[in-house]
Amino acid sequence: MTEDGDQARANPRPSPASENDLPSSSPIRQKSPSDAGNRSEQAPKNVAVSARQRGLGASRSNDSTSQPLIDRTRSKIFHDADEAVADLQSGSVVLSAGFGLCGTAETIISAMVRRGDSLSNLTAVSNNAGAAGSGGLSPLTKSGQITRCILSYLGNNKVLEQKYLSGQIAIELCPQGSLAERIRAAGAGIPAFFTPTGVATFIQTGGIPTRLGPVDPITKKSAVLEGGKPRETRIFNGKTYVMETALPGDVAILRAWKVDEAGNCQFRYTTKAFGTIMAKAARLTIVEAENIVPVGSIDANDVHLPGIYVDRVVPATVEKKLEIKKTRPSDPGNDSDASNTSASSSSSTKSEALVRRDRIARRAAKELKHGMYVNLGVGMPTLAPSFLPSDVKVWIQSENGILGMGPYPTEDEVDPDIVNAGKETVTLVPGASTFDSSESFSMIRGGHVDVSILGALEVSASGDLANYMIPGKVFKGMGGAMDLVSNPNQTKIVVTTDHVDKYGKSKIVQTCKLPLTGAKVVSTIITDLCVFQVDRIDGGLTLTELAPGVTVDHVKANTDASFVVADPLGQME
Repeated sequence: MTEDGDQARANPRPSPASENDLPSSSPIRQKSPSDAGNRSEQAPKNVAVSARQRGLGASRSNDSTSQPLIDRTRSKIFHDADEAVADLQSGSVVLSAGFGLCGTAETIISAMVRRGDSLSNLTAVSNNAGAAGSGGLSPLTKSGQITRCILSYLGNNKVLEQKYLSGQIAIELCPQGSLAERIRAAGAGIPAFFTPTGVATFIQTGGIPTRLGPVDPITKKSAVLEGGKPRETRIFNGKTYVMETALPGDVAILRAWKVDEAGNCQFRYTTKAFGTIMAKAARLTIVEAENIVPVGSIDANDVHLPGIYVDRVVPATVEKKLEIKKTRPSDPGNDSDASNTSASSSSSTKSEALVRRDRIARRAAKELKHGMYVNLGVGMPTLAPSFLPSDVKVWIQSENGILGMGPYPTEDEVDPDIVNAGKETVTLVPGASTFDSSESFSMIRGGHVDVSILGALEVSASGDLANYMIPGKVFKGMGGAMDLVSNPNQTKIVVTTDHVDKYGKSKIVQTCKLPLTGAKVVSTIITDLCVFQVDRIDGGLTLTELAPGVTVDHVKANTDASFVVADPLGQME
């Protein structure tokens, strides 16, 4: 991307040209009298203005004093999504809101797919690029209309992962909190900022390739056609930070629950994760509304996104999708957190793997004290609250925008607008709140979360953590993990993991070989064999607890890191 192009996208939204000023090649569809009859009386015929004429992809004016005005007289209500996307330009940067499939603009995406080759070479900015099936941005990646993605997490989208590994698509990985803040900064007119997220990782050095080439038949490694971009660093108060630049878009697409004719939007629960910030960061914002209502129908206290940021509104006609439906039994006797995890089962009926997971989760629960604010990683960490005593209550924070997350819902409580960071359906406890991703990661980076429990691929004797990729094999992305470990002096980082991987190789190592999520960040390591305390300052592990039936010699034989043994040595309960 050129410097001029970056500057152009930072400009205010220019005013639409009048119909008389449009060139003959304008993409505006000339409406017939019958077309006009299909549109609301308040919507002028020439409302659909070329994205390029709105400034999308255009060069910045040399006149620094020019202040383009926006024509506010035109209606924002469009008949359908096809009409609203008819003039979008190839080569655009598209900010696609949603978290997983929660809050994604499925109606608008479907209309973009129908544009086919006339809308191509798109760069998609999204937290994740859709599910492995047909949800989210997946149809646009499958059709080849998206050639570049900027995102934080691929998750289980194997199709996209293989496209990247085979060089068919370029992917820029960005930590979730940094992604949200880059988008927020663009909407606020801030060109760049410094963050602790990504320090001493491939984010800082630019070590994650953006585009791969063919696999070398001899080395079995892919050529790197486009490398990552190293970040500038600076030291403030003795701590290193990396610089991230604002990330504006040409077009933002999002879904809202209720939108009035002035463009004011109201969201439900976790659907607001990226919707509000992306709408502010784009030159053109298109919202699909589940309910289009008259001005005044949404109380001022309930407007989550003011209409000033919204240009086009279309009715949502594609049913919202649910990525991972998780439920708990509706039997009141099983109405606790434990009922949605393996903790409610008898150990005698569990597999060996589940017994190990429960042992780890039970010990991890002891890290949580009454009243704490806690973030839980995907998978094993989510089991910990199941083992809390009934008199211990914690506030669970989910980075997609929940504080006060509850257990899985019963079948009758399932709401596709309430999901956790693993895209699973959940509930909210009394006193819960929901918010967008920039707010969520302000809590995280700012050290307001007391404890974060995460999984691992490797943990070193110095507290280095690697948990997001295996070069050439697994490319899922870091999601919010780098942000979660960015302030370990304020937020205690606890790792829960099996002691060895499926090949019997130790996950507790002297030095990590895999790309780091964070350096010197882990304070406590809990495995199925033991508990280690980590000296993050000087480096070194201390074995403090053993699982029942496990000896020190057994731990030594399965640990690729040196450690000292505490005296007295405790036992995991």
